[in-house]
Amino acid sequence: MPIRREHRFFYPIDWPELSAVIRFTRARGRCESCGRPHGRRVFHLGDGRWWDDDASAWRDGAGRFVCLAVGIDDVLGTVRTTRVVLATAHRDHDTANNAAKNLAAFCQRCHINHDRPEHQLRRWRTLFRRKALGDLFRGPYPSP
Repeated sequence: MPIRREHRFFYPIDWPELSAVIRFTRARGRCESCGRPHGRRVFHLGDGRWWDDDASAWRDGAGRFVCLAVGIDDVLGTVRTTRVVLATAHRDHDTANNAAKNLAAFCQRCHINHDRPEHQLRRWRTLFRRKALGDLFRGPYPSP
């Protein structure tokens, strides 16, 4: 995921090289959470389960092998494809902490799941700030 312009100064100058080392040398081009391979198109069911071509088996969101029950799961009706892109994430959300143990190679699904609490907090702050600005310039909102 591209880094926003206003957040770029939080990252070191050599971030692209550091990110490449984490994603392709340490993680060997696979998500460190679920094991999805970088750059490939994978079949998935939308709930975290995905088809691993190398192992010829279904895996869950944590990368463990799963067995789909015949007749219960309508696989052909729900299967979708997505292209996997690895990104380097900070485990503690601190962009100044670039220690190897704090960095992880995540696919887009695992990265968004990892950042979900942070995104919810930012969303709340944005909505709170907008409402406060509305109160400041337009007066309080009418009560229902």
